[in-house]
Amino acid sequence: MSQLAQFVKSLPQRIFITGASGCIGHYVIDSLANNTHHELFLLLRNPDKLKLDITYYPNIHVLQGDIRNIERFADLLGTIDTAILIATSWGGAPAIYDINVTANLKLMNLLDPDRIRQVLYFSTASILNRQNRPLKEAGQVSFDYIRSKYQCHQKLQDLAIYPKITTLFPTLVFGGDSHKPYSHISSGLSEVTRWIDLIRFFSADGTLHFIHAQDVATLVTYLVAHEPKVDESRELVLGNPALTVDDAVTAVSHYLGRSIYFRIPLSQRLIDFFIKLFKVRMEDWDRFCLKYRHFTYQNPLTPASFGIDNYCTTVAELFQATGIESKQRKTR
Repeated sequence: MSQLAQFVKSLPQRIFITGASGCIGHYVIDSLANNTHHELFLLLRNPDKLKLDITYYPNIHVLQGDIRNIERFADLLGTIDTAILIATSWGGAPAIYDINVTANLKLMNLLDPDRIRQVLYFSTASILNRQNRPLKEAGQVSFDYIRSKYQCHQKLQDLAIYPKITTLFPTLVFGGDSHKPYSHISSGLSEVTRWIDLIRFFSADGTLHFIHAQDVATLVTYLVAHEPKVDESRELVLGNPALTVDDAVTAVSHYLGRSIYFRIPLSQRLIDFFIKLFKVRMEDWDRFCLKYRHFTYQNPLTPASFGIDNYCTTVAELFQATGIESKQRKTR
């Protein structure tokens, strides 16, 4: 029995899941399938995008359909114990609002308030400020994706099942392998290795959190069996402790066997110079992020928060998990 399986012993539930074909979705399905005996219902617009072999899991059911037509599954939703809502649209109006706001709210309205135990709804930490409160700029000058997540979060309190909704705010998500799609950030790690010889000589004032999709899945699996108590927060930020940009670059450089002899501070004037030099297109949200810089949050969670081993805690572990070979100098 795995360490996680020991933490999540509970009676089988009927779980409805959206977004299973994405990076986080693959890890969540894999974790639930191998550590629990729940009956899983996967809503997939294109089942061919599911890379996991679920042939030998009779408790996993694939439902082909679009979340925008969720009313087709109204009868089934009335029998669901837990809903895990990961599906999202990254861009393209009006679909992004139809999926990220309207469809998710409609789905939650179709759940039976008397039966449903918990809804694990995926938002994004980008809509929160440093005190874990809604960031007003996220609803005003952000990209469509972030703005839609902000709008949906604002409407959750109007739902009958609001007391049973646990909102998850992932920070920067890494993940992906030969059997799971890569996250947007992990797919760009190879670019970091190409530019590290330039990046390592600049110093940037900024702070961030990150988490691997495997650790997100572990948290989801744990929360399915241990929903927050009445006096506990149902708005949870997922991420490792805050890391400065300079420390992240140092860790990457060390992992790739590069030394840092000096660093040039990236002042606002120098940043503006590079923007003009490389003709970078800047939107209002980009300019806000350059000024805000420190995207930190209170009490971020990882599996270790509940006594379970983390999969990735350090930058080196992230690169190793992605398959990028370390080039650290070995000493005898």
